Amino acid sequence: MRIGLSVKHYLKRLTLLGGVLAFVCGSAAFVDRVLAQSTDEVPAVASDQHVLTIHDRGDEQVVITKASTLGEALKLAGIEISAGHDVVEPSLDSELVASNYSINIYRARPITVVDGVVKKNVTTAEQTPERIAKAAGITIYSEDQTDFSAPSDMLSNGSSQVMSIDRATVVQFTLYGKHAEVRTRATTVEEFLKEKSIKIGANDYLSVDRGQAISAGMTIELWREGKQTVTVEEEVDFEIEKVQDANREVGYREVKTPGVKGKRNATYEIEMKNGQEASRTEIASVTIEEPKKQVEIIGAKLPTPTNPTEAQAIGKEMMLAAGFGEDQWGCLYNLWMRESGWRTTAGNVSSGAYGIPQSLPASKMATFGDDYLTNPRTQIAWGLSYIKGRYGTPCGGWSAFQAKGWY
Repeated sequence: MRIGLSVKHYLKRLTLLGGVLAFVCGSAAFVDRVLAQSTDEVPAVASDQHVLTIHDRGDEQVVITKASTLGEALKLAGIEISAGHDVVEPSLDSELVASNYSINIYRARPITVVDGVVKKNVTTAEQTPERIAKAAGITIYSEDQTDFSAPSDMLSNGSSQVMSIDRATVVQFTLYGKHAEVRTRATTVEEFLKEKSIKIGANDYLSVDRGQAISAGMTIELWREGKQTVTVEEEVDFEIEKVQDANREVGYREVKTPGVKGKRNATYEIEMKNGQEASRTEIASVTIEEPKKQVEIIGAKLPTPTNPTEAQAIGKEMMLAAGFGEDQWGCLYNLWMRESGWRTTAGNVSSGAYGIPQSLPASKMATFGDDYLTNPRTQIAWGLSYIKGRYGTPCGGWSAFQAKGWY
């Protein structure tokens, strides 16, 4: 609450109350509500009181308070602050320990930020160009320039102020091997060097003419003749882990966990001759961010042939006759395609496994016929019997193969 009377006037009226004055002056409520129109009219205060000179939108008022924090003092004085919008300096949570304070209240107002073709409206109490731009989600750099103006049409624009950003020119600059993206307001390379306080030595080579005009994205390199070391930040490729999925067709690929490239600082010894790099040798490397592995799901299911070989046709026929369903054919096909390619004479030199089902040893198949070395029916009959007894179904055998690499 703001009182329209000066302190002197207020106290004169109180003296008419006689003995009531002593009682009122002793109350904390009185101390927190006395406001003055100028610092000249502020009476002496007790040691536990604080004088706040408050500047708010061009107005100045003085508050005498016993509050312990600035936020509490403003609340007792009836001064409203919009949380998250208005800015108070010092901050609202500042403890009041001194006798006098100067308080600035910056009220939020709508501002249009113009950055080239981009326009953003933001409501903020920030005062500096950097903070206003940040409130609008825009980054400005020290080389950029800003200008404030009134909006041409406040009603349609909806803002009370326009902040225009004049961007500096961005160039790619390499100084003795160290590369950086640099912003400049220079118009020529000569001005650029002066702006950045760079002096060219007798053994230095400049990649462009000093009088060349600055243009966006241009590359400027300054090298020194002879050997020198440079440290650059480089990307580190991530590993790829491939997980085979027997239920997906060959050719299927899914990135389950995307990889993230790491970073390293690599130091090179570079030899320059006549302004050109003659050699580059890495002499040190430090990983500053480890890469994250990428996990991919890869299809491992082989397609069922539309024109099966004779052995495959026999295999499907015998599988169905053995009581296995049509759904088991893809598993049986995949299993023996991986083991032998469905060849009756396929042999594993290291293990001794043989035939379409890769019997180990081959003589096990003799229980189904003496021609087990060449007859696909004999081999398939033994193989189906083995699968049924050990895994139950061809898909059971195929799952075991996927997990172990054998069945």
